Amino acid sequence: MQKIDLTEIIFSIKKEKDLTWQAIADGIGMSVVWTTSACLGMNSCKPEVAEKLVEFLGLPEEAKSVLMEYPTKEWDKDVPQDPLVYRLYEVVGVYGDTLKEVIQEKFGDGIMSAIDFSMEVDKEENPKGDRVVLTLNGKFLPYASW
Repeated sequence: MQKIDLTEIIFSIKKEKDLTWQAIADGIGMSVVWTTSACLGMNSCKPEVAEKLVEFLGLPEEAKSVLMEYPTKEWDKDVPQDPLVYRLYEVVGVYGDTLKEVIQEKFGDGIMSAIDFSMEVDKEENPKGDRVVLTLNGKFLPYASW
């Protein structure tokens, strides 16, 4: 079984059981963003988390080892076509250099870790239209000089 095969099985079970990503995350005691990413094959589970996911979703036993495999984090380099994903791509395209300048002005020359990292997706109700609130929280990693 490959990660992509397992992702398809998870989507099928999620639909069949009428589950949300939040319900799955709550069922295994992890965040919704991380859980979804792991189910999509972009993060590896520790053995105890993989076991909880297998049990909660009723996955085949072989799924545990697949969930624990280290992912290859690559994606299609073409401009995304899905409107929501495209808008995020557009945000980085329009504001990426701005974010880089502001982050480096505040922290120095370096990057924000996507390894020591967390992300939250929240909904803010607003009379002018509900708002999507994305919180990206990554450790600052300064570049070394030698």
